[in-house]
Amino acid sequence: MRNRIRLQSVGLKLFLIIFIAIVVCVLVVGLFSYSTSKSIIKDKVSESTEVAIRQSAGKLDLMFQNYEDMTMQIMLDTTIQKNIDAMINSEDTYERFQATQEVNKVLQMYVVGNDSIVNTNLIAIGGDIPTISVGATLTEAQNEAWFKEVVEQDGKLVWIPVQAKGLSGQGNTPTFGATRVIKNTITNKGDFVLVMEYSAEHLADQLADLQIGDGSRISIVDMNSAIVYDSDVTLVGKPSAVKLPTEGQKAKGGSLDGTDHAGREVLAIYDQFEAVENWRLLGTVPVEQLVKDAGTIRTTTWIIAAVAALLAVGIGLFVIRIVARPLVQLRNLMNEGERGNLMVRSNIKSKDEIGQLSNSFNQMMAQITTLVHQTTNSAQEVLMTAGELAEASRQTSTSAKEIASATEEIASGATSLAIEAERGTDLTGEIELQMKQVLASNSLMSSAAREVERSSMQGTDHMKVLINKTTSTEEMTRSMVEKVERLQESTESIRKILDVLQSLTKQTNILSLNAAIEAARAGEAGKGFMVVADEIRKLADQSRQSIDVVGQITVTIQNEIEETVGVLSTAYPMFQEQIVSVKEADAIFTGVHGQMTQFIGSLNDVTEAIGKLEHSQQVLNEAMSNVSAVAEESSATSEEVASLSSEQTNIAAGLVNLSEKLETVSQALGESLSRFTTK
Repeated sequence: MRNRIRLQSVGLKLFLIIFIAIVVCVLVVGLFSYSTSKSIIKDKVSESTEVAIRQSAGKLDLMFQNYEDMTMQIMLDTTIQKNIDAMINSEDTYERFQATQEVNKVLQMYVVGNDSIVNTNLIAIGGDIPTISVGATLTEAQNEAWFKEVVEQDGKLVWIPVQAKGLSGQGNTPTFGATRVIKNTITNKGDFVLVMEYSAEHLADQLADLQIGDGSRISIVDMNSAIVYDSDVTLVGKPSAVKLPTEGQKAKGGSLDGTDHAGREVLAIYDQFEAVENWRLLGTVPVEQLVKDAGTIRTTTWIIAAVAALLAVGIGLFVIRIVARPLVQLRNLMNEGERGNLMVRSNIKSKDEIGQLSNSFNQMMAQITTLVHQTTNSAQEVLMTAGELAEASRQTSTSAKEIASATEEIASGATSLAIEAERGTDLTGEIELQMKQVLASNSLMSSAAREVERSSMQGTDHMKVLINKTTSTEEMTRSMVEKVERLQESTESIRKILDVLQSLTKQTNILSLNAAIEAARAGEAGKGFMVVADEIRKLADQSRQSIDVVGQITVTIQNEIEETVGVLSTAYPMFQEQIVSVKEADAIFTGVHGQMTQFIGSLNDVTEAIGKLEHSQQVLNEAMSNVSAVAEESSATSEEVASLSSEQTNIAAGLVNLSEKLETVSQALGESLSRFTTK
């Protein structure tokens, strides 16, 4: 509870407001200054770095343009063109050798004196013409992806990115290349690919003077942001951490924010080469290195914030002393006044609003003390008057109770008579309703009994028809059983005949076999007889097969006849039991018809008795109505008298209650005023 009061203190609230306002203002101003200076430094560095990047890109553009011009000079050189034609079209081996040597000499003339060129190769696109090399020879270059791209470009210069081990993959010096198809100036047919391989160190020398900040990195990337050149050759071919725009004006050059492979925020500045359209020079510098000088502003901001916090604490304590403490003193004095001590007074003498509040408190307590004195005297007088009024009210209440008691006895007798009369009327009404219900029920029972009698007669007629039909069904079933038994005996006879035919077939087959044997013995004279014997054997086989089929059918028929005999034998006793049950049901319907006739006669007698009882009930109902009317008039008169007596009694009781309440209130008021201290 005490902690909650402290949190709700005005002094604590003022202290927190002042403390938070000062610290927040200092932090906002300091951090905003740091952010602004950081942005300004980035913009200035970006502008200066863009100039340096453009200058370095211009230098590299000049170098790339020189390389491109050299490849163009080689392609247009008349000596090379003539000797290449001789190498391709001459059939003399020595003449082709001489042409190869001439081309090699011309290439050496172009290469000599240019220390940036590592190797130069003139590779035939097709055929068995050997590669002309100045320096290391590129073997199996036709299988490389860049070679196929050069052929597809059909004379346009193609730049090969830096290779860690050179284009041949056998060296130890990183190189890059410029390649193009050497076309015949007359036929415009390309038969050779010129590959000029340059040292990557020459790129490093050109970029050595480019310094854009501590921790910076200079790279050359293609339009897909893949690294073409970097001082760390292991990064060549991998995607750059900073993704550069590929479309619009921003693709040609500018600056943007990004992150490097280590996840640090970097400022990226780039510019596109004019000589190599799909290569761009990219420089990245960590932002933390750019704005490290601005960190002084941030450190100063935190120091000033700490000092401002201490100042805010001092101001807060001063505010608590001049505001919170006087308010706490006034609160404690008010708590004393709440507990009944009206003599408390404030001794704060300041001239501000708190001093004015102290004077108003003292005046309020003085007015309350005077009011309590006056109220105490009035309460004593009210208490004495209430006692006298209570005594008079009690006497009036006693007299009213005696009158009310006598009136209630008279009203009670009249009320009892009215109640009994009403009860008799209600009973006669209920008896009348019950008689009507009995008449209705009796009528329904008569109708139902006649309906049952008519249904029993119809049931008896239906049962007689059912008995006749069941007897006919029994006779038909018995006849069917006898016929099926005779049919079973016939199938047995058929089986015996089939057995005899089967035996005849076997004997015929044996005779035909014997006849065939005798015909064979007779030779040529018995050939005709052998044919006849053979036909007889075939007929015997057919007869045997037919007899087998008939035998199977006969067996099936015999099995089904046996199943039919079994079913009929089972059903016949059930038909006999059904005849017995039908005859018993017929006897029951006949008995029900007789009993219902007797029941209808009894219902007629009951109906006559109920009619006489209904007439007597009407006479009793009229008599009870007359008694009830007289009892109600007597009860109404008694109730009016009792009502007047009750009202008088209630008034007297209310007066007594009011007197007692007044006395109680006076005593409570005196007790409440007694807890105030006024002396």
